[in-house]
Amino acid sequence: MPQNSILVVRGGGDLASGVIHRLFRCGYRVLILESRKPSAIRREVSFCEAVYDGEAFVEGVLSHRIHHVDQCEEIWKLGEIPLLVDEEGTAIRTLKPDAVIDGILAKKNMGTSREMAPLTIALGPGFLAGADADYVIETKRGHDLGRIIEEGWAIPNTGIPGEIGGYGKERVIHSPAAGVIHNKAKISDLVEKGQEIAVIRTEEGHEIPVTASLTGVLRGIIREGYEVFQGMKIADIDPRKEQKKNCNTISDKARCIAGSVVEILLSEGVLP
Repeated sequence: MPQNSILVVRGGGDLASGVIHRLFRCGYRVLILESRKPSAIRREVSFCEAVYDGEAFVEGVLSHRIHHVDQCEEIWKLGEIPLLVDEEGTAIRTLKPDAVIDGILAKKNMGTSREMAPLTIALGPGFLAGADADYVIETKRGHDLGRIIEEGWAIPNTGIPGEIGGYGKERVIHSPAAGVIHNKAKISDLVEKGQEIAVIRTEEGHEIPVTASLTGVLRGIIREGYEVFQGMKIADIDPRKEQKKNCNTISDKARCIAGSVVEILLSEGVLP
C-alpha cells in the first residue's frame, strides 16, 4: 500500500468520531461522509455537527464541511478533516480510497459493500464479515467490545443500551411525541429525575414535556430545533455525576473500537 493512505468513514456520530479522531492522529487522510440531517446525541464529540455549523471541534481536531470531493486536498493540507454530505457514498468512486469504514451505526447495512475499496470495515450489527465487509467490529459493551470478526456477524441489536453505573435502558430518553424539540437543559448539566429537560412542540402546537429518567449528568441531547418522531432516541443521562468532566471527551467505548480499526489497517498494510 502507498504511504499517506486515504480513508473514507461513513458516519460522523460519537462512536465514528472516536475512530476518525484516532485515524487522524495516526496520520491518515480521512474523509467523513454524512447524511443531510444527522441526529447525534453526544454532539460535543461528534464531527457530524459540521453539517450544521460548517465545522466541528473534537478533542483538538477540527472537521470542516466541504461541498465537493475535490476540496479534500485543500482541507488535508490545513491539518483538518473534510466532511461531505453524501448519503449514497458517491464520492468513494471519485476518491478511490484505500479503505472504507462504515460507522453509521444504523444496526443495518445502509449500502456499504466490499466493492467500494480494497479494504472495508463495518462497525456493529447488520453486516456479515466476509460478505458485506472484510471485517466487522463488535460494538456492544461487554467482554467482546472491540473484537475483530473475520467471519460472521456482530451481536444483534437488542434495543437495550449497555449498562453505565448500573443503569441500562433507564439512561436513554426517547421522544414522547412527534414534533420539534426545544431544549431546556444542555449537555453536561446535572439533572434530577423528573426534571423537564426539553419540550416537543407538535404540529398542532401542543408542547409535550420531556423529563429526566434518572438523576445524573445529561451526557447528550439532540440538537435544538431538530424534527423528531415519536420513540426516537433524543437524550442520554449518565448516573455518575463525577462523569460531568467527560461529557466533552471521546468515550472509552469509542477509543476501544478505534484501536481495533487501526489494528486491522496496519495488519492489512494500509499505512498512514
